[in-house]
Amino acid sequence: MNRQVKEIELLAPLTGPVVPIEDVPDPVFAGKMFGDGIGLDPLDTLLVAPCDGTISHLARTGHAVTLTTEEGAEVLLHVGIDTVELKGEGFTPKVQQGDRVVAGQSLIEFDPDYVARRAHSLVTVVAIANGDAFQIASRASGSMQAGRTRLLTLVPTGQPVMSPSASDAERAEAAAQAVGATAAAAGAAAAIVADASPSVEARGEVQLATKGGLHARPAARARDAARKFASKVELHYGGKSASLNSIVGLLGLGAGEGASVTVVAIGHDAREALEAVIAELGHDAPDENEQPSPAHAVSPAPRAAAPVAARALDPNTLAGVAASPGVGVGTLVRWDDGDVTPVERATGTPAAESRALDKALAAVDAELEATVARASQRGAVGEAGIFAVHRVLLDDPALVDAARDLISLGKSAGFAWREAVRAQSAMLGNLEDKLLAERAADLRDIEKRVLRALGLSSPSRTRELPPEAVLCADEFTPSDLAGLDTTRVTGLVTARGGATTHAAIIARQLGIPALVAIGDALHAVPDGTQVVVDANAGRLEYAPTTLDIDRARAERARIASVRDQNRKTSQLAAKTTDGHAVEVAANIATAADARVAVENGADAVGLLRTELMFIHRPTAPSVDAHRDSYQAIVTALEGRTAIIRTLDVGADKEVDYLTLPPEPNPALGLRGIRLAQVRPDLLDDQLRGLVAVQPHGAVRILLPMVTDVGELIRLRARIDQFQREAGRTDPIEVGVMIEVPSAALLADQLARYADFLSIGTNDLTQYTLAMDRMQAQLADQADGLHPAVLRLIAATTQGAAKYGRWVGVCGALAGDPVAVPLLVGLGVTELSVDPVSVPSIKARVRTLDYQLCRQRAQDALALESAQAVRAASREVWPLD
Repeated sequence: MNRQVKEIELLAPLTGPVVPIEDVPDPVFAGKMFGDGIGLDPLDTLLVAPCDGTISHLARTGHAVTLTTEEGAEVLLHVGIDTVELKGEGFTPKVQQGDRVVAGQSLIEFDPDYVARRAHSLVTVVAIANGDAFQIASRASGSMQAGRTRLLTLVPTGQPVMSPSASDAERAEAAAQAVGATAAAAGAAAAIVADASPSVEARGEVQLATKGGLHARPAARARDAARKFASKVELHYGGKSASLNSIVGLLGLGAGEGASVTVVAIGHDAREALEAVIAELGHDAPDENEQPSPAHAVSPAPRAAAPVAARALDPNTLAGVAASPGVGVGTLVRWDDGDVTPVERATGTPAAESRALDKALAAVDAELEATVARASQRGAVGEAGIFAVHRVLLDDPALVDAARDLISLGKSAGFAWREAVRAQSAMLGNLEDKLLAERAADLRDIEKRVLRALGLSSPSRTRELPPEAVLCADEFTPSDLAGLDTTRVTGLVTARGGATTHAAIIARQLGIPALVAIGDALHAVPDGTQVVVDANAGRLEYAPTTLDIDRARAERARIASVRDQNRKTSQLAAKTTDGHAVEVAANIATAADARVAVENGADAVGLLRTELMFIHRPTAPSVDAHRDSYQAIVTALEGRTAIIRTLDVGADKEVDYLTLPPEPNPALGLRGIRLAQVRPDLLDDQLRGLVAVQPHGAVRILLPMVTDVGELIRLRARIDQFQREAGRTDPIEVGVMIEVPSAALLADQLARYADFLSIGTNDLTQYTLAMDRMQAQLADQADGLHPAVLRLIAATTQGAAKYGRWVGVCGALAGDPVAVPLLVGLGVTELSVDPVSVPSIKARVRTLDYQLCRQRAQDALALESAQAVRAASREVWPLD
C-alpha cells in the first residue's frame, strides 16, 4: 500500500555558498560522525532557524544549537570549526533552550571577523543528528540566502530518496533498485540453514566487516540487536565460543577484521535473531576509534577580515580550562592511579557483600550514564562511545557472575570484583590482536571505578618520575603538589577542578602548565602516553606527531625567551607610562617560594598561605613552630614585607587532625576565621607566633572570610592583647580579605578598622556568581571579569578610599594579563601573583596608560558578560 511521506524542508540558516559535507575542514564533521548534512560559508552575521521547531539544546558557549522539528528530526547547527574554544566570545544567542521557534527566526548572532581570526574556519555545518530516523532526500548547491533558499529536504529513513521533480523513468529505476535490494537480502538470508522443529537452531557464517574486528563497540551493537529476540545467540571462532551477552567473552575470541565467525541462535525466533546479528556484524559502522581521512581544505569566501587558514582538528585532542599558562611536553603519569588492595576475607555475610557490590555497580552505572549524556549533549561522539562501552562492560555477566562466585566463598566484594576483572584483563592482554588487547585498559578503568564506589581508595605512593612527566589525576589537592620534583614535572592535567582551586594556584606558583576540567575522557588516555599540554590554547594532545612535539618545544622556548627578557627588568619598579606606581607582590607558601619571589623581583609578599604548615603535620603547630617558620620567610625576603594570612582550611583544603563536623556545603561553612568558633586555640597560637616575628613591621596579618565589622573588631582586640603579652608597643598592621560580597559592600566600614584590604577574586567570584569553583562544568564560566565581580571590586576601592586605605588583589585575576589594566583602572594599587609571574606582570604594567585604564575600567562595568569584558580589554590592550 502506498502512503504519502511528509517531507521536511530546511531553509538556509545563513547567507553564503554551500560546502559539501565531505569538504568541511574538520574530520569529525566530514566523516559524518555528527550525522549527514551540509556546510555553508557564511557571508552574514546571523544564524536563523531553517524550519519551525523547538530548541532542544543550546551550547553553553553559544556557538551551536540543535532544533527538533515537529516530526522528530534533530537538526544540529554549528557555527564555525572548533569555535567551542572561544568560550562564547563572539557569539550572542537569541534564544534559550526549550524555546519554540519559526523558520527564519534569529538563533545566534556572531562576529565573523572576531571568530574568523581565532577559529580554524567559519564554515558552518547543518547536520541531521538522528540520521537513523531521517535521511536527506535532496540537497542544494551554489549560493544560499538565509531564510529564503531551500537547503535540504528530509524524509523518514527507509523511504526512497527522490527529488520531487523526478521523472517516471527515474522512479521506475528506483523501484527496480529497491526490488534488487530485496532480492539481495533474500539471497543473504538463504545462506542461513535452519531446521523446522519447534526448538529451532539456526546457524550462519559472517565475515567481520568492522575495522579492527570484533572489538567492544561492534560486539555491543550485535548484543543489542540480539536482545530484541528471545533466542540465545552465541559466536564461535577459533575453537572457542562465547555468549552474545558477554562482551568480555566476545572480545576473548580474538576475531579480527575479515575473520569468518559462526553465529548460532537457539529458540523459537532463532532465524530472526540470526539475521539481525549477521546484518550487524556484516557491515562496517562509524567507529570513534577510527580517524577519518583528512578533509579537503575549503577556500573561504572573501570577507572584511582575512580569516585564519582552516585546518582540521587533530582527533587526538582533548579540551580543558587553562589553570596555569604555558606549554609542556612529556609522558603521562597517573598520579592517583595506584593499586587498591581490598581485604580478601569478607567481614559480613555473602548476602551483605553481594548487596554492597550491587550498590556499587548501580552507582558507577549511573555515573557513566551521566557522563555519556553530557558527552552526547555537547557532541563529543567519541567520548560518549568510550563510556557507553564501559557501561556495557560493567553489566557483563561474565564479570558479575565470577565476582559473585568468589563472594559465595567468603571473599569481600572488593576483592571478588578485582579478581574477576583481572582474570578477564589477563585473558585479553594475552591476545595477539593489539586492538582487542587494549580493551584490558577499559576493564581496569571500571575496576577502579567500582572499587572507589565500594569506599576503597588508592594509598598515597612514592613514584619515580620520568625526566619529563605530565601528571594526570581526577583532581589534585594542594598537598599532592607541595612536594613535586619540578625539574621533572612538565605539566599537570585533571579531569575535574577549576582554574581557581588552590591546587591550580600552586601550579601557577610552581610555573607548571596546567589544564583542568578536561572531563572523564582524560581517564581513557593510557598511562605512559606521550602528550603535549598547551595550556595557552586549552588543549591536551595525546599521541602527538614528531612535528607536534617540535612545535610545542619551540613554543616553550619562545615563552622562555620572553620570560628571560622580562626577568632582566624584574627588579625595577612597575610604573605606567604616565608615572602611576603599582606594587607587584608574590603569593607564596614556603621559605623556598620566598627566595624565588625575591629572584623574580617581587616588591613584597602579598599573600603567604599558611595552610601547608598545617596540612603536612600529624598535630597542630606550636607557637614556636609558627614563629620559626615565619621568621625564616621574613629573612629570605631580604627586607621586604610579608602579608601573612591566618589559617584558611575547609572546602578544598582539609586537615586530617582537625575533626571538623561534616558539612553539606563546606564552601559556606567553617572556613577562615570562622574556624575559631570550634578551634580558637589554633588561631590564638598562630597569632602569637606572628606577633613574635622580628623585626617589627616586617609582617602584616591578613584575616580571611571576614563578613562584617564585628568580626574584625573582635579579632583586632585579640591581636592587640597578644602584642601586649609579647611586650610589643608598636602596632602590627591588620588587613581583611574581601572574598564574600558582604565584605565588598561593607568595604567602607571595614576600612575604618583595617589597615588595608586584599581582594581574593577566586572566592569572590564563586560567591558572587553562585558557581562552585571546584565544579568542572562551570570552570570556564566562573570568570572574575564578570561585570558583577568588577562592580564589587570597584565598591571595595571606593570604600577603602574614604579612609585612605590601599587595596590589593591576591586572587588569580591579579596574574591575568587581560585583567591587569582593568584592575589598575579600578584603583587597585597592589597585585599579588605567583612568583614566576612577577616579571611578566611588571612588564605588563609598564605598557599601560593609567588615565586610559581608568576610563576603560568604568566602561567595562557597563558591559553584559565576562566574555564582553575580555574582548574589550584585548581590543584596547592586545596580548603578545
